[in-house]
Amino acid sequence: MENFRKVRTSEEESPLPFPDLPPDVVEMKVKEGSKIRNLMNFAMAQMELKGSRQIIFSGCGRAVTKTITCVEIMKRKLGGLHQVTKVRYKTLLEVWENQDPLPGGPAQNLTVHKNVPSICILLSRDPLDPNQTGYQPPEPRHGLGLQLGNAGEDTSSSSTKGLKRPLPPPGEELLTKKLQVQVSDSPRGSGTTDCQPDGHH
Repeated sequence: MENFRKVRTSEEESPLPFPDLPPDVVEMKVKEGSKIRNLMNFAMAQMELKGSRQIIFSGCGRAVTKTITCVEIMKRKLGGLHQVTKVRYKTLLEVWENQDPLPGGPAQNLTVHKNVPSICILLSRDPLDPNQTGYQPPEPRHGLGLQLGNAGEDTSSSSTKGLKRPLPPPGEELLTKKLQVQVSDSPRGSGTTDCQPDGHH
């Protein structure tokens, strides 16, 4: 294979694995070399400016992690998004060209079929069927989490207060450490005077 060079890679087109999609749904095809900033700018414009209700991120092979990163950023920025994740395999067709063909012989091309993991994630402002596989409900907003925390404090107040008490502010902590150092040095105070005459020699 050292004489062969990859000329092109094409994905086998396969239908999106989500039923009942609106015809104008935006599919963000994430590639290995895609810039996350560019993807996010376009996707946010679709959802915020154009008012799209749903968007799909898809990627395969090495682009899977980048696809998931985009989805997580999107969820954090917009909030309240329902998510369905589908993982499957896609066939990639790689065409390799022989760089060193036999003189007078035809240029040889190899076509390699590769099965690579592929991920397809649907994000939707509208509720989705929670019973379908791969469904994730919207993450609770941070504000709600704080309210729940306050409401739940009655039961856990003793334990949280117990945790808070022993920790002094950073300044006090430093003072106590300094005091400990002085206290631990004081018994040796007599020892240091013994050393002084040696220093004078």
